[in-house]
Amino acid sequence: MRVNTLKRAAVAFALALPGAAIATVVAAPAAHADGCYTWNRNLYQGRSGSDVRQLQIRIAGWAGYRDIVENDGIFGPKTAAAVRRFQQAYGLRADGVAGPQTYGKLYELQDNDCTPRHFSFTELDDGCGRSGWSGGPRPAAETRENALRNMWKLEALRRSLGDKPLNISSGFRSETCNNRVGGASDSQHLYGNAADVTSRNSSLCQVARAARNHGFSGIYGPGYPDHDDHVHVDSRRENNRDNSSNTTSWSAPDCGVR
Repeated sequence: MRVNTLKRAAVAFALALPGAAIATVVAAPAAHADGCYTWNRNLYQGRSGSDVRQLQIRIAGWAGYRDIVENDGIFGPKTAAAVRRFQQAYGLRADGVAGPQTYGKLYELQDNDCTPRHFSFTELDDGCGRSGWSGGPRPAAETRENALRNMWKLEALRRSLGDKPLNISSGFRSETCNNRVGGASDSQHLYGNAADVTSRNSSLCQVARAARNHGFSGIYGPGYPDHDDHVHVDSRRENNRDNSSNTTSWSAPDCGVR
Protein backbone atom coordinates (compact mmCIF):
# COMPACT_ATOMS: atom_id res chain seq x y z
CA MET A 1 0.00 0.00 0.00
CA ARG A 2 2.91 2.40 0.65
CA VAL A 3 4.03 2.17 -2.99
CA ASN A 4 0.51 2.94 -4.13
CA THR A 5 0.27 5.87 -1.74
CA LEU A 6 3.50 7.33 -3.12
CA LYS A 7 2.15 6.81 -6.62
CA ARG A 8 -0.99 8.75 -5.72
CA ALA A 9 1.09 11.55 -4.20
CA ALA A 10 3.15 11.84 -7.39
CA VAL A 11 0.02 12.01 -9.51
CA ALA A 12 -1.52 14.60 -7.20
CA PHE A 13 1.62 16.74 -7.39
CA ALA A 14 1.64 16.61 -11.20
CA LEU A 15 -2.01 17.54 -11.38
CA ALA A 16 -1.47 20.49 -9.09
CA LEU A 17 1.26 22.07 -11.17
CA PRO A 18 0.46 25.45 -12.79
CA GLY A 19 -1.51 25.03 -15.99
CA ALA A 20 -2.55 21.49 -15.10
CA ALA A 21 -6.19 22.49 -14.77
CA ILE A 22 -8.58 25.34 -15.36
CA ALA A 23 -9.53 25.45 -11.68
CA THR A 24 -7.69 25.38 -8.38
CA VAL A 25 -6.93 21.87 -7.14
CA VAL A 26 -5.54 20.47 -3.93
CA ALA A 27 -3.54 17.37 -3.09
CA ALA A 28 -5.44 14.11 -3.37
CA PRO A 29 -6.30 12.09 -0.28
CA ALA A 30 -4.33 8.93 0.46
CA ALA A 31 -4.95 6.01 -1.86
CA HIS A 32 -7.85 3.68 -1.17
CA ALA A 33 -8.03 1.20 -4.05
CA ASP A 34 -5.16 1.34 -6.54
CA GLY A 35 -6.06 -2.01 -8.04
CA CYS A 36 -8.74 -0.52 -10.27
CA TYR A 37 -7.83 2.65 -12.15
CA THR A 38 -5.63 5.74 -11.76
CA TRP A 39 -6.27 9.09 -13.45
CA ASN A 40 -3.13 10.99 -14.50
CA ARG A 41 -4.54 14.35 -15.58
CA ASN A 42 -7.31 16.76 -14.78
CA LEU A 43 -10.38 16.42 -16.97
CA TYR A 44 -12.77 19.16 -18.06
CA GLN A 45 -14.91 20.16 -21.02
CA GLY A 46 -13.16 19.61 -24.34
CA ARG A 47 -11.02 16.69 -23.23
CA SER A 48 -11.51 13.15 -24.49
CA GLY A 49 -10.03 9.71 -24.10
CA SER A 50 -10.28 6.46 -22.20
CA ASP A 51 -9.78 8.31 -18.90
CA VAL A 52 -12.91 10.36 -19.62
CA ARG A 53 -14.80 7.13 -20.31
CA GLN A 54 -13.66 5.72 -16.96
CA LEU A 55 -14.84 8.89 -15.24
CA GLN A 56 -18.20 8.73 -17.02
CA ILE A 57 -18.81 5.21 -15.73
CA ARG A 58 -18.46 6.46 -12.17
CA ILE A 59 -20.45 9.70 -12.37
CA ALA A 60 -23.26 8.52 -14.67
CA GLY A 61 -25.53 8.25 -11.64
CA TRP A 62 -25.43 12.03 -11.28
CA ALA A 63 -26.88 12.73 -14.72
CA GLY A 64 -29.84 14.74 -13.46
CA TYR A 65 -33.59 14.53 -14.03
CA ARG A 66 -34.55 12.43 -17.09
CA ASP A 67 -31.00 12.57 -18.46
CA ILE A 68 -28.12 10.18 -19.05
CA VAL A 69 -24.36 10.54 -19.39
CA GLU A 70 -23.18 8.73 -22.52
CA ASN A 71 -20.11 6.56 -22.05
CA ASP A 72 -18.44 8.01 -25.16
CA GLY A 73 -15.13 9.29 -23.79
CA ILE A 74 -16.01 12.91 -24.63
CA PHE A 75 -16.14 15.41 -21.76
CA GLY A 76 -19.10 17.54 -22.78
CA PRO A 77 -21.71 19.59 -20.88
CA LYS A 78 -23.59 16.54 -19.56
CA THR A 79 -20.41 15.07 -18.10
CA ALA A 80 -19.46 18.42 -16.55
CA ALA A 81 -22.91 18.78 -14.98
CA ALA A 82 -22.73 15.25 -13.59
CA VAL A 83 -19.27 15.92 -12.13
CA ARG A 84 -20.64 19.04 -10.41
CA ARG A 85 -23.54 17.09 -8.91
CA PHE A 86 -21.15 14.39 -7.72
CA GLN A 87 -18.92 17.03 -6.14
CA GLN A 88 -21.89 18.69 -4.43
CA ALA A 89 -23.15 15.35 -3.11
CA TYR A 90 -19.81 14.69 -1.40
CA GLY A 91 -19.05 18.20 -0.18
CA LEU A 92 -16.31 18.97 -2.72
CA ARG A 93 -15.69 22.17 -4.62
CA ALA A 94 -18.36 21.99 -7.34
CA ASP A 95 -16.52 23.36 -10.39
CA GLY A 96 -17.19 20.54 -12.87
CA VAL A 97 -13.47 19.82 -13.18
CA ALA A 98 -12.30 16.30 -12.32
CA GLY A 99 -9.06 16.77 -10.41
CA PRO A 100 -7.38 15.39 -7.27
CA GLN A 101 -10.31 16.01 -4.91
CA THR A 102 -12.78 14.31 -7.25
CA TYR A 103 -10.44 11.43 -7.96
CA GLY A 104 -9.69 11.05 -4.26
CA LYS A 105 -13.37 10.58 -3.52
CA LEU A 106 -13.73 8.09 -6.39
CA TYR A 107 -10.71 6.12 -5.14
CA GLU A 108 -12.34 6.07 -1.71
CA LEU A 109 -15.62 4.82 -3.16
CA GLN A 110 -14.29 2.07 -5.44
CA ASP A 111 -12.94 -1.37 -4.70
CA ASN A 112 -10.09 -3.10 -6.49
CA ASP A 113 -12.45 -4.71 -9.03
CA CYS A 114 -13.81 -1.23 -9.91
CA THR A 115 -17.19 -1.81 -8.25
CA PRO A 116 -18.51 0.93 -5.96
CA ARG A 117 -18.07 0.43 -2.25
CA HIS A 118 -21.62 -0.67 -1.45
CA PHE A 119 -22.32 -3.05 -4.34
CA SER A 120 -20.63 -6.14 -5.75
CA PHE A 121 -20.67 -8.30 -8.84
CA THR A 122 -22.03 -11.21 -6.83
CA GLU A 123 -25.13 -9.17 -5.99
CA LEU A 124 -25.92 -8.62 -9.65
CA ASP A 125 -24.88 -11.84 -11.36
CA ASP A 126 -27.24 -14.63 -12.40
CA GLY A 127 -30.36 -14.36 -10.26
CA CYS A 128 -31.21 -18.07 -10.24
CA GLY A 129 -28.28 -19.06 -8.08
CA ARG A 130 -25.73 -19.78 -10.81
CA SER A 131 -22.79 -17.41 -10.64
CA GLY A 132 -21.56 -15.88 -13.86
CA TRP A 133 -22.47 -13.63 -16.76
CA SER A 134 -23.00 -16.04 -19.63
CA GLY A 135 -26.27 -17.28 -21.09
CA GLY A 136 -27.65 -13.91 -22.16
CA PRO A 137 -27.95 -12.39 -25.65
CA ARG A 138 -24.64 -10.49 -25.39
CA PRO A 139 -21.08 -11.67 -24.59
CA ALA A 140 -20.42 -12.24 -20.89
CA ALA A 141 -17.78 -9.47 -20.73
CA GLU A 142 -20.23 -6.90 -22.13
CA THR A 143 -22.98 -8.01 -19.77
CA ARG A 144 -20.61 -7.70 -16.80
CA GLU A 145 -19.56 -4.20 -17.92
CA ASN A 146 -23.22 -3.16 -18.17
CA ALA A 147 -23.75 -4.37 -14.61
CA LEU A 148 -20.75 -2.34 -13.44
CA ARG A 149 -22.19 0.85 -14.93
CA ASN A 150 -25.53 0.13 -13.29
CA MET A 151 -23.83 -0.39 -9.91
CA TRP A 152 -22.33 3.09 -10.02
CA LYS A 153 -25.79 4.51 -10.66
CA LEU A 154 -27.08 2.52 -7.71
CA GLU A 155 -24.29 4.00 -5.58
CA ALA A 156 -25.47 7.50 -6.53
CA LEU A 157 -29.09 6.57 -5.80
CA ARG A 158 -28.04 5.19 -2.43
CA ARG A 159 -26.20 8.41 -1.61
CA SER A 160 -29.24 10.52 -2.48
CA LEU A 161 -31.38 8.39 -0.15
CA GLY A 162 -29.17 9.12 2.84
CA ASP A 163 -26.45 6.50 2.26
CA LYS A 164 -28.71 3.76 3.62
CA PRO A 165 -28.53 0.21 2.23
CA LEU A 166 -30.34 -0.74 -0.96
CA ASN A 167 -31.05 -4.43 -1.41
CA ILE A 168 -30.84 -6.12 -4.82
CA SER A 169 -33.34 -8.94 -5.29
CA SER A 170 -32.51 -9.57 -8.97
CA GLY A 171 -29.77 -8.42 -11.33
CA PHE A 172 -28.51 -10.19 -14.45
CA ARG A 173 -30.54 -13.19 -15.62
CA SER A 174 -29.48 -15.75 -18.19
CA GLU A 175 -32.15 -16.61 -20.73
CA THR A 176 -32.80 -19.84 -18.84
CA CYS A 177 -33.18 -17.98 -15.57
CA ASN A 178 -35.35 -15.28 -17.13
CA ASN A 179 -37.72 -17.90 -18.55
CA ARG A 180 -37.86 -19.67 -15.19
CA VAL A 181 -38.98 -16.54 -13.32
CA GLY A 182 -41.40 -15.43 -16.04
CA GLY A 183 -39.42 -12.40 -17.19
CA ALA A 184 -40.25 -10.54 -20.39
CA SER A 185 -38.57 -11.88 -23.51
CA ASP A 186 -36.80 -8.53 -24.00
CA SER A 187 -36.06 -7.97 -20.29
CA GLN A 188 -33.23 -5.61 -19.49
CA HIS A 189 -32.08 -8.16 -16.92
CA LEU A 190 -30.83 -10.28 -19.83
CA TYR A 191 -28.23 -7.62 -20.67
CA GLY A 192 -27.00 -6.88 -17.16
CA ASN A 193 -28.68 -3.49 -17.45
CA ALA A 194 -31.24 -3.93 -14.66
CA ALA A 195 -31.65 -4.36 -10.93
CA ASP A 196 -34.70 -4.92 -8.76
CA VAL A 197 -34.33 -2.85 -5.60
CA THR A 198 -35.86 -2.77 -2.14
CA SER A 199 -35.01 -0.75 0.96
CA ARG A 200 -35.69 -0.96 4.68
CA ASN A 201 -35.02 2.75 5.14
CA SER A 202 -36.88 4.34 2.22
CA SER A 203 -40.29 3.60 0.80
CA LEU A 204 -40.49 2.08 -2.66
CA CYS A 205 -42.02 5.34 -3.87
CA GLN A 206 -39.09 7.31 -2.49
CA VAL A 207 -36.74 4.97 -4.37
CA ALA A 208 -38.73 5.23 -7.62
CA ARG A 209 -38.94 9.00 -7.49
CA ALA A 210 -35.26 9.45 -6.62
CA ALA A 211 -34.18 7.09 -9.42
CA ARG A 212 -35.43 9.63 -11.99
CA ASN A 213 -32.43 11.83 -11.13
CA HIS A 214 -29.73 9.17 -11.32
CA GLY A 215 -29.34 8.13 -14.94
CA PHE A 216 -31.88 5.31 -15.07
CA SER A 217 -33.94 5.26 -18.25
CA GLY A 218 -36.25 2.42 -17.16
CA ILE A 219 -38.10 2.62 -13.82
CA TYR A 220 -41.03 0.44 -12.73
CA GLY A 221 -42.51 0.40 -9.26
CA PRO A 222 -45.69 0.41 -7.18
CA GLY A 223 -48.79 0.46 -9.32
CA TYR A 224 -47.11 -1.17 -12.29
CA PRO A 225 -48.13 -4.84 -12.71
CA ASP A 226 -46.07 -7.21 -10.53
CA HIS A 227 -43.90 -4.39 -9.15
CA ASP A 228 -45.60 -3.58 -5.86
CA ASP A 229 -42.84 -5.21 -3.80
CA HIS A 230 -39.77 -3.74 -5.52
CA VAL A 231 -38.54 -1.03 -7.87
CA HIS A 232 -37.00 -2.08 -11.17
CA VAL A 233 -34.30 0.28 -12.51
CA ASP A 234 -32.41 -0.13 -15.77
CA SER A 235 -30.12 1.64 -18.22
CA ARG A 236 -31.76 0.73 -21.51
CA ARG A 237 -30.96 3.93 -23.37
CA GLU A 238 -27.19 3.86 -23.26
CA ASN A 239 -26.30 0.20 -22.82
CA ASN A 240 -28.57 -2.03 -24.84
CA ARG A 241 -27.66 -2.22 -28.52
CA ASP A 242 -30.40 -4.77 -29.18
CA ASN A 243 -33.20 -2.68 -27.75
CA SER A 244 -35.28 -0.91 -30.41
CA SER A 245 -36.56 1.70 -27.96
CA ASN A 246 -34.20 4.56 -27.20
CA THR A 247 -36.52 6.42 -24.87
CA THR A 248 -37.09 6.73 -21.15
CA SER A 249 -39.75 4.35 -19.83
CA TRP A 250 -41.14 5.02 -16.35
CA SER A 251 -44.20 3.66 -14.62
CA ALA A 252 -44.84 3.69 -10.90
CA PRO A 253 -48.33 5.21 -10.94
CA ASP A 254 -48.93 4.81 -7.19
CA CYS A 255 -45.90 7.08 -6.69
CA GLY A 256 -46.77 9.66 -9.34
CA VAL A 257 -43.99 8.39 -11.63
CA ARG A 258 -45.31 8.27 -15.18
